[in-house]
Amino acid sequence: MLLPWEYGVRNLARRPVRTALTLVALATVVMLVFVVVGFIRGLERSLAVSGDENVVLVYSVNSEENIENSSIAARTPSLISASFDSVVDRFGVNHISPELYLGTRVTSSAGDEGLGLVRGVTLAAPLVRRSVQLIEGDWPEDGEVIVGRLAAAKLGSTNAAMSIGKRIEFEGRSWTIVGRFAAGGAAYESELWCPLDDFQTATKRQDLSLAAMLLSPSGSPAEVKLFCKERTDLELRAIRETDYYATLQQHYKPVRILAWFVVVLVSGAGVFAGLNMMYGAVAGRIREIATLQAIGFRRRAILVSLIQEGVLLAAAGSLLSGVIALTMLNGMAVRFTMGAFALRIDSVAILIGCGVGLLLGVLGALPPALKALRAEVATSLKAV
Repeated sequence: MLLPWEYGVRNLARRPVRTALTLVALATVVMLVFVVVGFIRGLERSLAVSGDENVVLVYSVNSEENIENSSIAARTPSLISASFDSVVDRFGVNHISPELYLGTRVTSSAGDEGLGLVRGVTLAAPLVRRSVQLIEGDWPEDGEVIVGRLAAAKLGSTNAAMSIGKRIEFEGRSWTIVGRFAAGGAAYESELWCPLDDFQTATKRQDLSLAAMLLSPSGSPAEVKLFCKERTDLELRAIRETDYYATLQQHYKPVRILAWFVVVLVSGAGVFAGLNMMYGAVAGRIREIATLQAIGFRRRAILVSLIQEGVLLAAAGSLLSGVIALTMLNGMAVRFTMGAFALRIDSVAILIGCGVGLLLGVLGALPPALKALRAEVATSLKAV
């Protein structure tokens, strides 16, 4: 026969201070798990939604995977346009976006200075970067920029300092913010966009970093790759945009593995913390446990009751952490080497966080309960 369910609940209420401390400790451990898993899920989602299967990037073969170091001739987009019929052409406008992309020191209106990602673009950019949407303000003209939704986080500044009408400085010039854009969580959201000609003048460069081209459904990236291989004088390489961000996924794989290792370490630390607190809780109830055995309750029933108490506390701590994570952490911007991305507390993060919390409740209660039940009843009844 098992002990009544209410017995374990009442036991938690009899020791409010100890119960509250245990609850806070468990909630803290689960919260750390939410933060780390949210970081991993946010990074993976940012890279996953950044690519477009119909977009091909053409950049310098010498830059390897780092487009910021790429340098191609300014005539490259026109050469590509003349060489392929598969590039989308609507109303006489070829969907090829010449871009100058680099990292540079940016100073916000609040005086915050950080390494920002600036992309010089033309009016063709939103035709190719179809996930980009101007959510506020206007398209930039000379001396103006539009900022991504997460650009402030990338610079370590505030949204107020990066709002419309504020001025920022980079490449020795002052620029006026005239708009804000979003890209559905893609990597572009941490960038600053300005007119290509203006940016080339500021950087004293006439070359480009890349040309992004939108292919029609009948087009093939293999044709572009073949063109780049045949034109050895141009030293170009082509890659489908989704493949490019897939390589970044592999590049950051060690970071993700390390983050999962941190989840394991945090969970292990939580188990030991739970063991310590449960040992203390059970040590003060030796006579109570012995009395329950003396009046006829089996050890299995008492063990289930003690685990029930641990699981109840762990479930409450997981629920508390889950609410805080969803309301305060979900969507929080995190600065990273590739730019910035938002923490993502999704169903997977909730499942892992709550699963770890419940596991802590079981593993934390089981060893001390077994130790207390192994003691002789007569000896335990005399315990102080």
